[in-house]
Amino acid sequence: MIEITDIVDASSWEDFVLSHPQGNVFQSFMMTEAYRKTRNYNPVCLAAVDSASGDILAVMQATIISEFGGLLSAFSSRSILQGGPLFVDSPPGQEAARLLVENYNRFVGNKVVYTQIRNMWDTQDSAEMLAVLGYEYDQHLDFLIDLDRNKDDIWQDIHKSRRKGINRAEKNGMVVRKVSSTEELTACYDLVDETYKRFKVPIADISLFEAVYDDLAPTGFADFFIAVLGNEVVGTRITLNYKDMVYDWYAGSKPEIDYVDELLVWHVLKENAGKYKVFDFGGAGHPDKPYGVREFKRRFGGEMVNFGRYEKVHSRARSSIAGFGFSVYKKLMV
Repeated sequence: MIEITDIVDASSWEDFVLSHPQGNVFQSFMMTEAYRKTRNYNPVCLAAVDSASGDILAVMQATIISEFGGLLSAFSSRSILQGGPLFVDSPPGQEAARLLVENYNRFVGNKVVYTQIRNMWDTQDSAEMLAVLGYEYDQHLDFLIDLDRNKDDIWQDIHKSRRKGINRAEKNGMVVRKVSSTEELTACYDLVDETYKRFKVPIADISLFEAVYDDLAPTGFADFFIAVLGNEVVGTRITLNYKDMVYDWYAGSKPEIDYVDELLVWHVLKENAGKYKVFDFGGAGHPDKPYGVREFKRRFGGEMVNFGRYEKVHSRARSSIAGFGFSVYKKLMV
């Protein structure tokens, strides 16, 4: 018999994620703790356990993100599930995953407008199960760069125009190093915040960055890089590092400073060359829609993949209201 529970020993959860072939930082217990410390974030952690043996068969961690509290919460909350669910590759594991998502749907049904599953690998073996449970698939691109080689080989795969920009940034005296103080962390967040505002995209509260910096960075599970020109912080790039993957998490820069983003990406690549296997460059948008960020990422020589996303709208009425509210929110952002 399979039991669905939200009470799982932290070390058992972490061991399951760490040993799973697709185990990733977003499903790790340490990320759960970071989310719990974040304003307006509420992690939902569920596990499917074999009641006879006590073995974990599947886990999933989603995060409910609320833009507003009180009565508006149900109209402004969404749930993001990245890199999950994870389940044992067997018929019992697949059934455990189905029960897990089914129970999750009931739990969040009146709490969020929609759930989005952001895939980090090919999930065709789960597509039918998710479709039955109300999740619609859509295409979404990503770039993966091979880190399991020396930095010179990585450099040769970068487009000539990007290499020129990197060389010019260094010639102009720009340097990249790790954040070393709370003041620099705040500067780092401010750059990300300003960048997201330019694109009219909501951003997490600084408490998320503080939690990850305090809890994950000291043990190497996260790196906070800043680019400095003279005495001014002009760019930042934050990565999450887990098992054999470096994940490009957040980035920000001053738009008037040339080549800062190129230099930061190159620094991340050369710092991690030979230490990890893959640099996940993050989302590159829908293949049928223009997306400037995709063209920036393409020129670093990675492999473009289309793992896509799944989305379930839990309430069409609330979704319509939320869509209208978000359009107003974007117009008001400065």
